[in-house]
Parts: sequence; structure tokens; C-alpha cells
Amino acid sequence: MIDILLSVLILTGAIFTFIGSLGLARLADFYTRLHGPTKATTLGVGCLLIASALYFSMHDEGVSLHEVLVTLFLFITAPVSAHLLAKAALHLKVRSIAAMPPDNDAPAD
Repeated sequence: MIDILLSVLILTGAIFTFIGSLGLARLADFYTRLHGPTKATTLGVGCLLIASALYFSMHDEGVSLHEVLVTLFLFITAPVSAHLLAKAALHLKVRSIAAMPPDNDAPAD
């Protein structure tokens, strides 16, 4: 039973990591490329680390805390780093390919 759970976690992690990496390589501009590593790849690597923690907890004595700590660190730092990268890109006025909505706060002529 544990082998099936580990297999599902590894396959899910590999698929999400591949989709995130593909998104990083294929998407058009900086802002859309930011979603690949921060969303899908984070979830994929998290699944792989949880599978590793379960495997080594079952085959060794005690709980494998290394993978749990790396997973927590990943889930905390990935959104923060993506937010800081997006703010830096906005500050540097990096162009996006998305259409800008009309400015409703602009004064009428």
C-alpha cells in the first residue's frame, strides 16, 4: 500500500515539475514565466520531497526530518521570492504582453 502512495507522489511530483519547467521555457514574458517555477514546480518538488520523507521514514528508524524541513522552507520561500521578483520587475517597468485595462481614475478631458 505504501508503495502505491509513493508511486503516486513521485509521478505527480514529476508531472508537476515537468509542467512548471515547460512553462518557464515556453511562456512569453517575464510575468507569465514567473508562474511556472512558483506554482507547478513548487508543488512537484514538494510531492517528491514528501515521497522521499515517507520512504526513508519507513526504511530507517524514526522520522526523516530533513525532507520535511526542506519542504517547509520551499513552500515559504517560493512565494516570497516570486513576489519580490514581480515587484522588482514592476519597479524596473518590465513590459508585459497582457493588455492593460483602461485607467478609470484618469480625469476626464
